Amino acid sequence: MGTLFVGGALTLTMGALAYPSMLGLDTVSSAQDRIIAQTQWGPLTEQERDFVVKVRAAGLWEYPLGQIALKKGTTKEVRTAGEHLIDGHAALDASCRKIAPLLNITLPNVASPQQVAFVNQIDSASGNEFNSNFANILRTTHGSIFNAIAKIRSTTKNTLIRQLADQANNTVLDHITVMEKTGLVNFDSALFQQTTPPKLPQDDLTPPAPQPGEPMVVLSPPATATATPTITP
Repeated sequence: MGTLFVGGALTLTMGALAYPSMLGLDTVSSAQDRIIAQTQWGPLTEQERDFVVKVRAAGLWEYPLGQIALKKGTTKEVRTAGEHLIDGHAALDASCRKIAPLLNITLPNVASPQQVAFVNQIDSASGNEFNSNFANILRTTHGSIFNAIAKIRSTTKNTLIRQLADQANNTVLDHITVMEKTGLVNFDSALFQQTTPPKLPQDDLTPPAPQPGEPMVVLSPPATATATPTITP
């Protein structure tokens, strides 16, 4: 997994959220609401397709970061948060890989440049600085996506997307909670940055498409997994 994070250095602020604008999911546009396919599970819109892609991309940076937290976290709470990232995103990844072929959605194998840069930024620190960056960046990113998931859940007519949104909602809430339990979250900063993220180029927010014939990256569940995929076609 380490090869996913080579290079891609960007100038970062914590407000430059990694999974945040969801390719426009935080705004209303006719393009995002456009139906791109009629499926046996209901119509699929452009924003719902992007939602599946972004749930997958979230795992591609948060799952390895959870592994890093197990090695570099200096408190039990930070290591526990890392365990939750691995567990939750392995289950979400399984759900994404299950519904993607059913809905004819191409999934990425690499996180977006912005997400890669977040991993590099957090991993470059150690000790208390690592703990703080880990907890605050992830609390901010998860907090910003919470409302976007709710929008998908409340508007979708597709049963598979609805199930994924339910699972994502529960996972994100769990991850918000364990980040807060570290005792390191600066709520004033996190809440400000959730509501005023800077505008970044679309290319920085978009995970690259896989190369033809490229094997799919699989996020394996831990031996102690408690989270489970919830998709029932």
